[in-house]
Amino acid sequence: MIRKFEFKSTDIAGLIEVVPFNADDIRGCFTKDYSQEIFEQNGISHELKEVFYTTSHKGVIRALHFQQVKQQPKLVRCIWGHVYDVVVDLRKDSATFRKWLGFDLTGENQREILVPAGCAHGYLVLEKSIVAYKCSEKFYGEYDDGIMWNDKDINIQWPLAKVGGIEKVILADKDKNLQSFAQFINCFGGF
Repeated sequence: MIRKFEFKSTDIAGLIEVVPFNADDIRGCFTKDYSQEIFEQNGISHELKEVFYTTSHKGVIRALHFQQVKQQPKLVRCIWGHVYDVVVDLRKDSATFRKWLGFDLTGENQREILVPAGCAHGYLVLEKSIVAYKCSEKFYGEYDDGIMWNDKDINIQWPLAKVGGIEKVILADKDKNLQSFAQFINCFGGF
């Protein structure tokens, strides 16, 4: 069975859910999750500068990250496991400013999301997972920043029950000390 690329717009401008090309046969499957030519034919400009992967244990929250400058649009796919992926619109002139959307990304469903510049990104790992990032800007540690995963103003409805509750959440030290949305507004005013 052959499935072609599909591109689905979301309520947040520039945030696109992508169903990659996939071909199944008796050996297993062949998946192509990025093609600059096909993306451009569908009006999407996403030139790769950097590709990286994370491996995470169940219960990990990789908080709501962004780069202060040289923002990093990214194509994100869970290639093995299951994550609840969240994107928050931080663009002050956007009709969906402060809105968040969540996506179930699994190795099985092969779905991916294209996160535009000006948005924060994070996820809750629902089972041990490997996540791939295909970025159109490189990572700059000096610009790395984020917003607390449990910020009351954004109010993301994380499916914490699926990892055994809030007491099972695993956070890196850097993610424990991120700013609130109100602090982000005071400092940046949005992007």
